[in-house]
Amino acid sequence: MVDNKDVYITQQGLTRLEEELEFLRTVRRKEVAERIIQAKEYGDITDNSEYEEAKNEQAFVEGRIMEIEKILRVAKVLEYKDVISDSITIGSRVVLKSLDSKNEEEYVIVGNVEEVDPRRGYISANSPLGLAVINKKPGDQVYFDAPIGRLNYVVLEIKKGLDGRETTEA
Repeated sequence: MVDNKDVYITQQGLTRLEEELEFLRTVRRKEVAERIIQAKEYGDITDNSEYEEAKNEQAFVEGRIMEIEKILRVAKVLEYKDVISDSITIGSRVVLKSLDSKNEEEYVIVGNVEEVDPRRGYISANSPLGLAVINKKPGDQVYFDAPIGRLNYVVLEIKKGLDGRETTEA
């Protein structure tokens, strides 16, 4: 859940949240309401698993709507020009080299958990790796503890990572 502090988010992340909110309000709410009506038609709701399931789904949908609305109220959209490129910040695209495996890995540091997508390399600034790299510069070594043990990296380069545009700064 989000508190009342600013939530930094990319324009793409904001758009995704707005689209999800619209879908939940216009499609999912109606679907769940129809399921509740249909479940009531089965008779006694005190021992009606379909009704209980639909009511639980309704609670989830309404909770998610409230959560997104709260995020959108405090969201601050990060723009390309806002990303500082001499040290790693939210919005930076960073290239790291593992000191253990020697593999290079690229990540985008995001400020909002809603934008985290490990498959695309989008990691939270509050994750163990995110916390380790924030404010670091090329050449800095970073260490952090992961479930598989202590991981060691060196920062190779920092790029601006928003809107698909990238400029290398090293």
